[in-house]
Amino acid sequence: MTTADIAHTIFGIIGNVLGVSMFLSPVPTFVAICKRGSVEQYSAAPYLATLMSCMVGVLYGLPMVHPNRLLVATIAGSGCILQIIYVTLFLIFSHRIKRLKLFMCLLLELIFITILIVVTLTVVDNLNKRSEIVGTIFVALTILMYASPLAIMKMVMKTKSVEYMPLFISLASFGNSVAWTTYALIRFDPFLTVSNGAGTLLAVAQLILYATYYNSTKQQIASREGNMEMNLSQVVVGNGGQQTKPNCSSSSLC
Repeated sequence: MTTADIAHTIFGIIGNVLGVSMFLSPVPTFVAICKRGSVEQYSAAPYLATLMSCMVGVLYGLPMVHPNRLLVATIAGSGCILQIIYVTLFLIFSHRIKRLKLFMCLLLELIFITILIVVTLTVVDNLNKRSEIVGTIFVALTILMYASPLAIMKMVMKTKSVEYMPLFISLASFGNSVAWTTYALIRFDPFLTVSNGAGTLLAVAQLILYATYYNSTKQQIASREGNMEMNLSQVVVGNGGQQTKPNCSSSSLC
């Protein structure tokens, strides 16, 4: 193996480790969702976009589509498993209308990937053509995956709060995209370079946004907690420290 081959493999392994870290970064968010029993204002869009990107990534990394990209297939396969878990939790803890929309989006994704697999492996018999078709779709979906937090970023700028844009996810996204961009440049792969290069820029934008609104988020949380404590103290003082029951007249039911 040449030095370039070794470096290529090393950055592929680093990309796998950081990729898994990125895919695992929402775990604290989902632990909180499970405890509260609701997805609240969290959006399923990033997880649906990531699932679609990972499914196409698995196809792109297969030897019959693009040789020497097995490390891409392994990280994409890991991502598929975790995103399916996350989407399932969204289905469980969303209200009925949101759950139905989410199910329809998931169904459309499965139909799309099935059609792509069938067409790529049965209709297209040229290896380079397969790489171009799947690679182009992979670029578009990976950029969409990295751009999916844009909706959250818009909410951050509107509310001046990063409460619903966890820092760990942005950091993991940045590290992952940098590692895969380096991997793609060593043995030049235009599809991986474009998609992960765009991902690096979008991750930097998220980190800048987080730094910008970090202090205002702390102030909002502190203010909210202060108001809750004040309301609680008013209730205690108003009741003389006693918990009271509502008065019932003879003609009313308690």
